[in-house]
Amino acid sequence: MLSLKKYGIFALVACLLFPASNVYGHGFGIDTISSIDIQGKELSISVEMPMYFENAQEQITITATEDETKENAKNVTFLIGLFHENEMIFRNYFFAEDGVLQIKVTPTQEEKITIHGEQDSLLGAWHGTESSPIEITGPLFTSSGLYNFEIEIRTIDEPTNIIENSGVYNADLSLIETVSFIQKDSENNDVEFRSKSYFDSISNFKYDFEAKQVAFEMPFDWSEKQLSHVSVVHVETHLPKDFVEFLSPSYSAYVNGIELFKSSISVDDYTEDDERIIHLVLLQDHLRYLKNEMKKSDEPLPENMLFTISTSNDKAFPLEAYTKSDDFKVNLSWDPLEVEPGIDTNFIFTIRDGRTNDPLRNSDYTFVLIQNGKEIHRVSGIAQVGGEFEKFTFAEDQTGPTIIKFENIRNTGQETEFALVVVPEFGTIALLILVISITSIIFVTKRNPLNT
Repeated sequence: MLSLKKYGIFALVACLLFPASNVYGHGFGIDTISSIDIQGKELSISVEMPMYFENAQEQITITATEDETKENAKNVTFLIGLFHENEMIFRNYFFAEDGVLQIKVTPTQEEKITIHGEQDSLLGAWHGTESSPIEITGPLFTSSGLYNFEIEIRTIDEPTNIIENSGVYNADLSLIETVSFIQKDSENNDVEFRSKSYFDSISNFKYDFEAKQVAFEMPFDWSEKQLSHVSVVHVETHLPKDFVEFLSPSYSAYVNGIELFKSSISVDDYTEDDERIIHLVLLQDHLRYLKNEMKKSDEPLPENMLFTISTSNDKAFPLEAYTKSDDFKVNLSWDPLEVEPGIDTNFIFTIRDGRTNDPLRNSDYTFVLIQNGKEIHRVSGIAQVGGEFEKFTFAEDQTGPTIIKFENIRNTGQETEFALVVVPEFGTIALLILVISITSIIFVTKRNPLNT
């Protein structure tokens, strides 16, 4: 019989993982909405929370920035609605004179939400001061899953400059919890699996020892409105390292019966001393591919994701990425597997013809490393025999999600991307997730997604 135990420390992170577009999040606790047109001005709005929601009081910070000047907007009134599991938690006006809205959040067992602060006389917008910030108390963030911020801009530049119909914009952040599921192995012994979702809550976890497979579910809205601003879905499955019957060199994974690309699956044996972690990372292009595959049937789109993970003997390296034109393909691996600050890392790659798979001699390239949207390394070279390597040593403060970019391949302006995550606080393991463009997915699926 299934038993379930919840671990009490929650992590608040944005549901967006890598800065592959103009959105930064997942792992940073930030979701940024870009290119909002307000009376002829282009604005960006960021919503930020702490990664771990474990203190008695935490802070939400919402910032409006003018794209042209890179300065904070002035006299901004936000209309903010917070929703969880399709239920509204609160919806109120908030004023930020300098474009930065700071809200202290104190979860309590009270039945009602209470806002502490001052209100203006125009819209009744709540505002605070540096010595007395806005505070919201009550039953907030008491359960895991996806939290949606609906944001409208109602004033800008002047407190009395009221704006009508500025549009509703969405930012999603997730409250993360680790859930333990006790399952039976082939000899009827209890085995503890743990699941962590950086998007929404995991349920119905089952281990099938005969099929050597785990399965679990997660709510998901496949509508275009939701899909358009979800950049990544990331879930982790933890299992004991000594659980031999489910250990494998690699794994195959499916969502609603559709096999995932190999690049969506990463195996991590380094972050936890006694656990293996299987990461499933689905970027927006992957989600659209899954949706298109499901639409081929006559059945309505489901309201969830049904994940299955099975053992496989396929090797993970090297990973592949195509350019948008499909003219070129890059194979990438690295050495050592365990990437640590202060230790040289060799990034080993081959530039190939995207259609024949032949190595391309004398291939120009520019190798770029990006963290938090900023370049930390750039070098150009020529892969004389098609294959080459670049060496880089990460500094102590150069950790977290890192984009690996190959630009201007063979002097054509074409490029492709990979990404790795360096997690020093757990011994530092690099987790590689391949970033594939929509056109790359179309190119691969013309062949066989099982071979990608």
